[in-house]
Amino acid sequence: MAFGLRRAPVKHLLLSRASRKRGARTLWPPAGITIRMSKGAPGVRYAEVEREAAGLRVRVVLDLDGGTKRDSASGVPYFDRLLCLLALTGQVDLGVQVEGSHPEDDHHALVEVGIALGQAFRAALAESDPPQRVATATVPKEDALVLASVDVQARGALHTDLAFASRVVGGVATQSLLEFLRCFASQAGIALHVRKIAGENDHHVFEAVFKAIGLALCAATRVADRRNPSGKGTD
Repeated sequence: MAFGLRRAPVKHLLLSRASRKRGARTLWPPAGITIRMSKGAPGVRYAEVEREAAGLRVRVVLDLDGGTKRDSASGVPYFDRLLCLLALTGQVDLGVQVEGSHPEDDHHALVEVGIALGQAFRAALAESDPPQRVATATVPKEDALVLASVDVQARGALHTDLAFASRVVGGVATQSLLEFLRCFASQAGIALHVRKIAGENDHHVFEAVFKAIGLALCAATRVADRRNPSGKGTD
């Protein structure tokens, strides 16, 4: 895979934390969704989500304190590459697996992964001591320069001015990639702001977008220093 990412099977990610998930419980799952957390294992910010919708079965495994295991098998190769970039810069362990019939376009797969990943993020962060909560990152990629700013305890929504010259990048509809970000932010409870400062090559822009989001999430989810509170509860 591109960028020399170290990959591990999703099944390995599912099983590698088994000993740390004694007492795992299901958290507020809507119909057709199973969410497992690591209650009973203090300090482990981990979640698994299984979701069935649109003829697809989606499994997401997320460990906010990992950073060495990244594997995505969504059936959309360029999207898998972007997810691995997000996990790499976010310093998380991430496993994504999509099974079932894929329509001719990629819309449903990206939407369902966005929903599941957002739910996993929210559940894993619920295991955390108070995080830094807000962070901003700016990332260059060749001609592209992108800023991402996050508040991980907010009314989830994507706020962006991203516009693209092409309708398709890397074989994926640009609108589907944006819809993934919208679904992820909404389900995770993240106020996600993304701005393109420069860039004409859509490939470079999207890679910078996912890297910047990963870096911002990494900083925002770190446990806050008591002498530097996040401000939670004051807004």
